[in-house]
Amino acid sequence: MLTLAIETSCDETSCAIIRDGREVLSNIISSQIDIHRKFGGVVPEIASRKHIEAINNIIQEALDEAKCTFNDIDLIGVTQGPGLVGALLVGISTAKALAYGLNKPIMGVNHIEGHICANYIEHKDLKPPFTCLIVSGGHTYLVYAKDYADYELIGRTRDDAAGEAFDKIARALGLPYPGGPFIDNLSKKGNNEAIDFPRVFLENNSYDFSFSGLKTAVLNYLNQTKQKGEEIVIEDVAASFQQAVLDVLVDKSFRLAKEKSSNKIVIAGGVAANEGLRKMMEERGSRENIEIFYPSRILCTDNAAMIGSAAYFNYIKGKKSDLHLSVEPNLGLK
Repeated sequence: MLTLAIETSCDETSCAIIRDGREVLSNIISSQIDIHRKFGGVVPEIASRKHIEAINNIIQEALDEAKCTFNDIDLIGVTQGPGLVGALLVGISTAKALAYGLNKPIMGVNHIEGHICANYIEHKDLKPPFTCLIVSGGHTYLVYAKDYADYELIGRTRDDAAGEAFDKIARALGLPYPGGPFIDNLSKKGNNEAIDFPRVFLENNSYDFSFSGLKTAVLNYLNQTKQKGEEIVIEDVAASFQQAVLDVLVDKSFRLAKEKSSNKIVIAGGVAANEGLRKMMEERGSRENIEIFYPSRILCTDNAAMIGSAAYFNYIKGKKSDLHLSVEPNLGLK
């Protein structure tokens, strides 16, 4: 079964052709990072316009690379939300036009579920149930995947997502956007115990996350150090900040895995590319006999292949969308 998938939730225009939810025949991604970098973040209006300019060519590239035509496609998958409303509209409008013109079924996909399904592409034998940590620029979730397309949402961020905190601290340190990779690289050169930033675990047994207090603590440290005329070692700041984030992410993930008697933890989302997170997860997983899964870096960031995988698994589970499909910028994971 061939799925043509479209992803336009933020600043990547992407189209992919996926066979049976796991095999990537093509995954074309046009990134706008260089355009938005000068603004220090994504400008929604610019993102929408760039999606419109790119989408038709990206779809044709995906078909060409997969060596197929529209007639070979069985299902159209598209990101429904969450994301930027204007950007999502470009993808949804295009997908609905294709579904109508080709008389093919359409499946709206939750972007967060797409990140989870990126692991089905990377790890062909991975099957639910498993514990899943989703960490990206806009979202931090702890989920128990009971089955394909069947999730129990256990914990979520109450304020800043982990990736958002990375970007804000990177900006305060004078690093380019997106800040996560730069923080990760600097951390390798710094002392992660140099500064005692807070670890926010919230109430006893809570699986929710909160990173706004940590962000404020780092900003206060930078301001106070400048006022004292003392040197700021940005490598130590980056390493200490990142360690404070990772300690919470890893601890809660393993605590949930134990509670669910799960021997598999899956990491997903843009921050899943963080080398510090991967190393810490794998080291603890080795000690506690829990297997760790994460996608290759190209599948961690936004891409249509993961959307195609999610569309396929939702479709074969009997879920349905139609041409009345509309964008949901604040769509939650159910």
